[in-house]
Amino acid sequence: MQEQTKDQREEIIKSKDIGVYFDNQSYKDDIKSRVFSMFKKKEKKEKEKIWPLKDIDFTGYQGEILGIIGSNGAGKTTLSKIIAGILAQDKGTMHVNGKVTALFSFGMGFNKELTGLENIYLNGMMLGIDKSVIDRYMADIEEFADIGAFINQPMKYYSSGMRARLGFSVAAHLEPEVLILDEALNTGDARFSRKAAQKMKELVKHAKMVIIVTHSLRYAERNCDRLMWIHNGVVREIGDPKEVVASYRATVPAPVRRKRSLNLKKTEADVRDKTIVRAKNVGLSFELNTGEFWALRNLDFEIKEGEVVGIIGHNGAGKSTLCKVLTNILKPDEGDIEINGETSSLLGYGTGFNAQLTGRDNVFLNAMLLGIPRKRIQDKFDEIVEFSGIGKAIDKPVKQYSAGMKSRLGFSIAATLKPDIFIVDEALSTGDIAFQQKASERIQEMMSHAKAVIIVSHSMNFVEKVCTRGIWMERGQIRFDGTAEEAVAAYRESLGVGKETNKKVVVRRNKKRKQRQQTNANK
Repeated sequence: MQEQTKDQREEIIKSKDIGVYFDNQSYKDDIKSRVFSMFKKKEKKEKEKIWPLKDIDFTGYQGEILGIIGSNGAGKTTLSKIIAGILAQDKGTMHVNGKVTALFSFGMGFNKELTGLENIYLNGMMLGIDKSVIDRYMADIEEFADIGAFINQPMKYYSSGMRARLGFSVAAHLEPEVLILDEALNTGDARFSRKAAQKMKELVKHAKMVIIVTHSLRYAERNCDRLMWIHNGVVREIGDPKEVVASYRATVPAPVRRKRSLNLKKTEADVRDKTIVRAKNVGLSFELNTGEFWALRNLDFEIKEGEVVGIIGHNGAGKSTLCKVLTNILKPDEGDIEINGETSSLLGYGTGFNAQLTGRDNVFLNAMLLGIPRKRIQDKFDEIVEFSGIGKAIDKPVKQYSAGMKSRLGFSIAATLKPDIFIVDEALSTGDIAFQQKASERIQEMMSHAKAVIIVSHSMNFVEKVCTRGIWMERGQIRFDGTAEEAVAAYRESLGVGKETNKKVVVRRNKKRKQRQQTNANK
């Protein structure tokens, strides 16, 4: 951003005393909701106003990248929708000087039956872009998204990361004036995240401004000119990214100290000889309109009882496809897969939720889809709600939930009901740092009764912290299989991070681990 005083910069967004409320009966606003309500007991309830946003004041300036951070349910997405004109405020004024292009979550607005190419035109025209303009930028959009021949395939074959890349590429190239990215890059891999960051910096040179809503504090600190921290519907702080991040981190509860640490050495000691998952020469292909495509090929690996395995790699590497094979959603075309135990999976946040039903109803719906008896769900219901931290929102329709709230509730259902084998595929990508800490500790606790945990994530720090082992996949094959730290180091090196940097990180961590071991031995 060019060096200018605030008085010199043009004001692009001016928010004054913005507030919006829902009432406890406001969800009965469409035909589906009314149909569902007919089958439920009618109770007379007084309308209660709930203010997800209140008295929001801020100014957005020409040429800046403004980040918005905060815990799940803080009001970030609601504010984004008001700026974009999707939602009208109930009080205050919002002035936006420019046409807003918004990308909410990954791939929202895409039609899964249409090809990527067809969806580019669909999304572009939904944004009010003339077809001739889309034609002019088509080659740039394809090149930037970097999904290869999949551009001509139906989007039902795309991974979440591929949808994220194409969605961002469309929004960033079609002449946006004010670009809002609300959790839109959560499932992007590290390489694409860097490309996106560079593209946003180029955008603000000729566009008016970019707004990023994210839970990645590191990403926000590195790429935003200013940060706004929203908490419980109000602005807690706005200013220098490092200062705001420091203030936000200070409010996150410290991790609970337990005897059984998540550090690699102690967790490895709990790995047993029993094999829980065995894959032998596993391959899976799709018949696309361009011919046969092997999403997985020649996969050989074993997962022992007690392991927490992180699966990493670029978008489209085959990670989600492997998870679907492990959960019997897909059957391999060649090779054998052996699974010893009942599998519970959380494939993406909010997967399986019915938007019209309340969170309470969805707890029972999701659990019964996992084959859990109703009595057990009733016994664990309060624990599920408490762990999710969504409070009274459990009786609100899921369509009113933020992506993070769905993520938290989905994880809480699956983790509280104690599966044998727990698979988490990008389901925590929208979780705030406080919930990710809770989730890390819960995964650790699960290892006393679960047989294995498998986590797909683009968060290398999360994988290093939680997992005992890492599998790096690329183009449907395993590139590296070893400790979580070694796998992350190898993957980062492939992204251009220097070998010496990785060695220093490993040496530093090993030194700290030895110091902890020595301290424990002295005790």
